[in-house]
Amino acid sequence: MAETDLQAWVGRSEVLTDTVTAFPARALAATLNQADAADLTDGATLPAIWSWLYFLPLAPMSNVGADGHPRRGGFLPPVELPRRMWAGSRCSELSSIRIGERIERTSTITSVAEKTGGAGSMVFVTVAHEVRADGRLVLREEQDIVYVGIPERFSPPPATALPACDWSEPVAVDPVLLFRFSALTFNGHRIHYDRTYATEVERYPALVVHGPLQAILLFDAACRRAPASAPASAFTFRGMRPLFDTDQVTLNGRAGENGGIDLFTANGEGAVGMKASLLWGGS
Repeated sequence: MAETDLQAWVGRSEVLTDTVTAFPARALAATLNQADAADLTDGATLPAIWSWLYFLPLAPMSNVGADGHPRRGGFLPPVELPRRMWAGSRCSELSSIRIGERIERTSTITSVAEKTGGAGSMVFVTVAHEVRADGRLVLREEQDIVYVGIPERFSPPPATALPACDWSEPVAVDPVLLFRFSALTFNGHRIHYDRTYATEVERYPALVVHGPLQAILLFDAACRRAPASAPASAFTFRGMRPLFDTDQVTLNGRAGENGGIDLFTANGEGAVGMKASLLWGGS
């Protein structure tokens, strides 16, 4: 569609409601190898970004496209470029949510921009989310979604070298982890679990590690090293380069500005997959 047509989606809003139930939280905690997964019962607190487990798009199978995503249109603009990715987010005013709470998310499309780069034509859609739990604000998020074409052959962006870090830990991004996260977030995009589709249709070399999975893994690793009694207050992340289930992936961190922490995922060659930063309350 022409950019003037896509601009008609700017300003569109939707409001979704849900309840913070225990099972998705327990399942994610188990997927992250957290020992207290069984303790997540009514009243237990969860990070605000775990709201990504809720408000899921329940498109009927008749409305699912060949890539596994819901067909274009509806709340998001009907961009014709075939590959859609969650490129990054800027999260602020973080607060805990609790199992049993009623949550509400107001989403507004704030911009639609068409650009041309090394990957050809691209369309960037920014969506502002505001999440409230039993009426109190627990998360503001600006989410960037990018649409691009599928290349004739896979050509990754230039590698950004992993900087010197204070700590590093390996994480096994095998097909089971990718499948479980896809199921938890009701994400049908076939690049994460269907190797034939990922390699022959979208021309990736292997299964693709989800952007929000990398973000949650980095957030969890940082919180395990958090200063005492210092909850996260702001979290940003941006995808730099795809990671695959065949990669030897590490989670890495170092001291950042304002008492925060800089975070990175990287492959076995030391190329950064995702760059993130986290600030603690009061930082």
